[in-house]
Amino acid sequence: MVTVNGRRYALPKTPTVVICVDGCEPDYIAQAVAQAKMPTMKRWLAEGTALVADCVVPSFTNPNNLSIVTGAPPSVHGICGNYLYDAETGTEVMMNDPKWLRAPTLLAALADAGQSVAVVTAKDKLRKLLGHRMRGVCFSSEHADKVTEEEHGISGVLAMVGMPLPSVYSAALSEFVFAAGVNLLQKTRPDVLYLSTTDYVQHKHAPGDAEANQFFAMMDRYLARLDQLGAVVAVTADHGMNAKTKLDASPNVIYLQDLLDEWLGAGRTRVILPITDPYVVHHGALGSFATVYIDPAQADGVIDRLRKLRGIELVLARAAAAARFELPADRIGDIVVVGERDVVLGTSVARHDLSQLELPLRSHGGVSEQRVPLVLNRRTSGLDRNRRLRNFDAFDLALNYAQ
Repeated sequence: MVTVNGRRYALPKTPTVVICVDGCEPDYIAQAVAQAKMPTMKRWLAEGTALVADCVVPSFTNPNNLSIVTGAPPSVHGICGNYLYDAETGTEVMMNDPKWLRAPTLLAALADAGQSVAVVTAKDKLRKLLGHRMRGVCFSSEHADKVTEEEHGISGVLAMVGMPLPSVYSAALSEFVFAAGVNLLQKTRPDVLYLSTTDYVQHKHAPGDAEANQFFAMMDRYLARLDQLGAVVAVTADHGMNAKTKLDASPNVIYLQDLLDEWLGAGRTRVILPITDPYVVHHGALGSFATVYIDPAQADGVIDRLRKLRGIELVLARAAAAARFELPADRIGDIVVVGERDVVLGTSVARHDLSQLELPLRSHGGVSEQRVPLVLNRRTSGLDRNRRLRNFDAFDLALNYAQ
């Protein structure tokens, strides 16, 4: 038994795999199952545990992956976006460095307890955070050609998996994660395996599209192998995904920095988009969650004006946003703005190069992308189904209820 961030976890009796399927709106699974593309998942839904849970808001990759591996919200672990404004240095930075972490991970705790642990993530931006202070295997498919025993706990990954290095803008980046997971389970049989994919396909294709079904059929084949190898498997997601378009299929964007500059004058506010990362083809740094740094004396007036805008779902002051979304108050600005289901938030028109964006835009970040699947291949005994279930309960269910 280990205790991490106030939660107790049993040590696994059989290999345990937790999978974060990036951008997995529940309807992707429903449509693929309905069209007979996921026979393994269909069986799990009937014979295992089929739930829908809430992810963390902002519904972005970094905060949710870190919530899953810490079993706690961002108010505990500190990772509140992919990107933030560092008030101490006055700079905007990616939250890829483990220095931003404020809590230990369950993965590191399990390794310290003598369990063999392996992590495979699609994008390298997550690797150092997920593997922080963890003894074991930890690598990304993005940089699978650069793995070393010293840094990643393994070498020869391309030969082991039997796939070429995938493009970061491809479904193959995620398939490499699944293939690596199956190979690790076959050859080294880790006690705990965490797999995290990328949402390239979900940013491009809606549930039920042929390309989306093809992706989930591929995933289903690997789920079948993990199941056949005797693992307890839990599948969840970091966030859902929705179309963010106008009637003419152009991006439905509210440019907050332009608006605030018009209202208050240039240089009086700073808008931060926590979705920001290097993968601009996915989303063009446009998501449905933004924070604003502003003179506190002007905050109330701006909050009132923003709430009146068509397309804005929520506008909250710092303390209210931190309480509602379980966020670290010192890292989210003075105002939090959340767009409606079909709206994304930008800074200024001039700062968003949408030339590489593959339209129509599909993105995430808001409350409308909070519902995600939480599915296990085993029945869960003794679980209180009336409690609010979160994606970061995945390890709790897999280790404490499904063994």
